[in-house]
Amino acid sequence: MASIQATQIRKGIVILHNGVPHRILEFHHHTPGNLRAMVQTRMRNLKTGTTTEHRFRSTESVEKAIFEELEMTYLYADGDGYHFMNMESYEQVALNEEVLGDAIGYLLPETVIKIEFFEGNPIGITIPLTVDLTVVETEPEIKGATVSNVGKPAKLETGITIQVPAFIKEGEKIRVDTTEGRYMERAK
Repeated sequence: MASIQATQIRKGIVILHNGVPHRILEFHHHTPGNLRAMVQTRMRNLKTGTTTEHRFRSTESVEKAIFEELEMTYLYADGDGYHFMNMESYEQVALNEEVLGDAIGYLLPETVIKIEFFEGNPIGITIPLTVDLTVVETEPEIKGATVSNVGKPAKLETGITIQVPAFIKEGEKIRVDTTEGRYMERAK
């Protein structure tokens, strides 16, 4: 285990809190008047899924969780979950919606993601920063629409709906930013 100062806590890192891995969702450094500095965090327990808040003293040491990260390819979804395969060992893993979160809306068969394992159990994933998805449903193109700040909703092939510029048509492939869930550009 790697030990870090509480002041090094950042959004997205996984720490061990009371021996259990927690992902930091939010953090804020406080230095109130003549009191000691502290780091206020909101974190998710990766075993139970519960979210809690905790305040660390700035001088406190925190254990950063060390986990194994494997590249796996998304295969399919069924009643048991979303199935991924390690392309080197052919080992398969099924993940539920709780572990995947918003990433479900960006998964197409054969998408390569990184799955984080802690003590042999999957605790999180990292998806590509951008994905190319096809628009399956949107309002008709507005003639003469060249301004990209005028948006309209578009349903994509994975089932999610995002705002796209008015000139985008059904059947077009677009690039989507997975961190913010927003349209970036037409895909080639």
